[in-house]
Amino acid sequence: MKSNILKGIICTAICATTGNVVYSQNAPVKPAAAVVAGIPVNYDEAKVGTYTLPDVLMLKNGKKVTDKQTWLSQRRPEIVKLFEEYQFGEMPPKPAALSFNIFDKGTPVFNGEVIRKQVTVYFTKDTSAHKMDILLYLPAKATKPVPLILMLSFSPNSSMAVDDPGVKQGVSWDKNGKKSPAPKTGLGRLGKDDIERFTANGFAVATIYYGDIEPDFKLGYQVGIRGYYLKPGQQVPADNEWGAISAWAWGLSRAMDYLETDKQINTKRVALQGVSRLAKTVLWAGAHDTRFKMVIESCAGEGGGALSRRNYGENIAHMTDTSRYYYQFAPNWHKYANDFNASLVDAHMLVALMAPRYLLMQTGTTDLWSDPHGEFLAAVAAQPVYNLFGLQGPGTANWPDGGDASLAYNPLGYYMHVGGHGNIPSDWDIYLNYVKKYL
Repeated sequence: MKSNILKGIICTAICATTGNVVYSQNAPVKPAAAVVAGIPVNYDEAKVGTYTLPDVLMLKNGKKVTDKQTWLSQRRPEIVKLFEEYQFGEMPPKPAALSFNIFDKGTPVFNGEVIRKQVTVYFTKDTSAHKMDILLYLPAKATKPVPLILMLSFSPNSSMAVDDPGVKQGVSWDKNGKKSPAPKTGLGRLGKDDIERFTANGFAVATIYYGDIEPDFKLGYQVGIRGYYLKPGQQVPADNEWGAISAWAWGLSRAMDYLETDKQINTKRVALQGVSRLAKTVLWAGAHDTRFKMVIESCAGEGGGALSRRNYGENIAHMTDTSRYYYQFAPNWHKYANDFNASLVDAHMLVALMAPRYLLMQTGTTDLWSDPHGEFLAAVAAQPVYNLFGLQGPGTANWPDGGDASLAYNPLGYYMHVGGHGNIPSDWDIYLNYVKKYL
């Protein structure tokens, strides 16, 4: 293991009131937990176990994929179905009653350099519930449709670190299922400087609060969008039906439905960005919905970018324990908690679903729980699919040190900052360079 993996200058905490990711410079790294949910946690590379990854290019009929057309028309749909059935759960199609209310059609902000727009997306005919707000910032001087970075956030739009009193006050859910008006705390991770670094370069930025789509707690489905789709007499989602991550990903696709009606946005050039469980979400959303050109995932970890067959850090047993995040996945995935190798899917297959589109996987040296090495190995194992399109990923390169951006700017990019879970200020420069190159 890299010598710098136990070093860190950044630690991450979760704000108890809003669920925001908060960073503290030069704080000590907390000792890694040895047991979670009564299940031991392994941080020893020598004890990850032996495993053989499913062949990402092997069709169900036993034939090998050797060209990009076969990948796109046959193998890719097979893998999507496997993830729907066994990990994330099947989602409903675009609702017939979908509608949009552009209640802020364009307001100059930030000294007139940026235009703010706000939209409510209604998922159902009942416009009092099952809806989400999209907050958009566009470069004021744009003369043609602009590319967009769409961020899925832990914070309501009005709780972002943006001094913009015109943002509609949303609602916030806590982990106990309590709903309240969103505080204008400014604790969200998206600040004015973050917005302007993109808008100054010709990109729009948008943000959505994931709790608008479905609250993030065990019984959140009862008040979220999944509850609306329960069949008569059905009390819980079926074993192969969507978990919360699929619900949030479904919401991102509904955002794209709106964007396709917005003449100010170039919908052929939309990137998704998310952190932690929302990194899993944007990775699944991009894998499932090919309208998204790019995904930037930050520390997606287990159930996202890190190989599940590696028993390192969080594993399927921890993730799907009913005391933790069972509700975020299709119940079927819990069936592999005692035998990771039996799963029909793994992270390299999810990563490969982005081909030939663009994916940047960002991790952290001290984020052992999320297995940054496992994310790198998933990218390596997905490389054969990118090869079909003549696109570069990590190839045969060695796992890079923290702060080494030599693999970041490939179509299948990997970058590990020196620090912990989530993104740090310097990561935004990596993101900007990546979107400037490919979006």
